Amino acid sequence: MKQVMRAIIAREFGPPDVLEPRETAKPEPPPGWVRIRVRASSVNPVDTKIRSGMLAAIAPDPLILGGDVAGEIDAAGEGCSLRPGDRVYACAGGLKGYPGALAEYMIVPESMAAPCPSNLTWEQAAALPLVSLTAWEALERANVREGGKVLIHGGAGGVGQAAVQLALLRGAEVHTTVSTDEKEAVARGLGAHEVIRYRDVSVADYVDLHTGGKGYDVVIDTVGGDNVARCLQAARVSGVVASISTRTTADLSPLHAKGLSLHVVFMLIPLLYKCEAGRRAQGAALARVTEFVEAGRMRPVVDPRIFSFDRAARAHELLESGGAVGKITLTGFP
Repeated sequence: MKQVMRAIIAREFGPPDVLEPRETAKPEPPPGWVRIRVRASSVNPVDTKIRSGMLAAIAPDPLILGGDVAGEIDAAGEGCSLRPGDRVYACAGGLKGYPGALAEYMIVPESMAAPCPSNLTWEQAAALPLVSLTAWEALERANVREGGKVLIHGGAGGVGQAAVQLALLRGAEVHTTVSTDEKEAVARGLGAHEVIRYRDVSVADYVDLHTGGKGYDVVIDTVGGDNVARCLQAARVSGVVASISTRTTADLSPLHAKGLSLHVVFMLIPLLYKCEAGRRAQGAALARVTEFVEAGRMRPVVDPRIFSFDRAARAHELLESGGAVGKITLTGFP
């Protein structure tokens, strides 16, 4: 007889209230995979897009969302080195072929799991994987190095917060855009050298003010949509733009006119395409994030409102409202 577990499952695609508690089969880890007793998760925009049906093509079955997970190893498949009781975190589910973390248990490829930072709560740890790995890839592909001048759009958002901190750790001069006093305080608290209120000043004006009109070496876009055009405008000749959201129509002629490089970042690709080398790279990057956190050189920014799994619908509503400052986290089933 198959064992069952509690989970939050979307009964269909739709608004947040399609999320409801159900029982489903408890997963067994195949060779090279581990099973995690889930202690916490967080909400990311990709979760709400899958739930709504916007990204139905990559939805898991059953429809258990939540890529970010923090918890203890409960069981390990053949060939694994992790053992029951090990504390780990990862971003490894909530999409096609990989049911997510809004459940009592979740199975993930061992290569994607990293030691959980010992100085964080479960909820704080669960806030880090997706945003840190996305920011890590963007900075790596943009070749951010010591002394470079980097503009990060949306520095108070989830990926933006991680990007600001990781760019500073690489020795870059970091500027970022924000929209409110509260978000400006967050960005300054993370150590950004310049914080730009983008609603109050044009791209041309802040490029003139902060770069002498030359433009930024690297522009990291965490916003997407119309902001892609602003990124191209803010980059210097032969500069680099890395965007995590390019589902838009944009005039790319500035790429040619300025000889820019554009990198599109989607950190779920190693999962979607079953790329083991990519999985290992993400696990190794997340282990480095743990080192930074434990050394006090990086920290998560978490919204003070923490939800139980039973209130996952409310957590989705909050994310979609745009009213959160910091990652929205959820505490696992008791």
